[in-house]
Amino acid sequence: MTNVSGDSDIYASLAHRLISNDFEHGEKLRAEHLRQDYGCSASTVREALFRLSTDGLVDFQEQRGFRVPEKSAVLLAELTHLRVLLEAEGTALSISRGGVAWEARLTAVHHQLSHIEKRIHATDDPAPLVNIWFNAELEFHQTLISACGSETLKLMHYKTYQRFRQQLMVADRTFDFISKNIEHHKAIVDAALEGDEALTRRKIHDHLARHLDPANRTQEPQLLKSSAM
Repeated sequence: MTNVSGDSDIYASLAHRLISNDFEHGEKLRAEHLRQDYGCSASTVREALFRLSTDGLVDFQEQRGFRVPEKSAVLLAELTHLRVLLEAEGTALSISRGGVAWEARLTAVHHQLSHIEKRIHATDDPAPLVNIWFNAELEFHQTLISACGSETLKLMHYKTYQRFRQQLMVADRTFDFISKNIEHHKAIVDAALEGDEALTRRKIHDHLARHLDPANRTQEPQLLKSSAM
């Protein structure tokens, strides 16, 4: 049984499980079964699943119930474009508003992430480091935008990040990309600490470009055209 103490804890626990490979893409989520994990009523789990469906982490249809979203290249491209826009703008604003305190936080979280990524790069079995890396990577990207001055932007970024991570929850566990990640994160931090907003935007785009539609990889960050939405 999972050790949680309230409705918000069940919601948070399920959200983490939904983006960390605890369920398969397209898997049916049965409140009657999940309640046993949390020692609560099925209605409590169902309420959490409804909340998660509004976040896009769960699909809900009448008569079919709740399911984990299917893996979708189109959805991943859309989420990537949106994440680039939010992260680039949030970081640019943080550069202009954050000051020394933000620079110190960014340096610290990058040092932590870089250390973890170098350990992953050096090992044949990264499994014990998976959850540590997930948490450190999220903290790094949240710190980039942390001084932007917009709680709305930060909330939208977090929800987009969660759905983005869910689409990659299987592929990212191989860590084939980790050597490039080490380079990309350093390039982003270097540009940000130099105060170069344009270069920072470009480095954030470059970092996420592997998830974009190949036809759009050389373009500046922009939302997919409405025909693809």
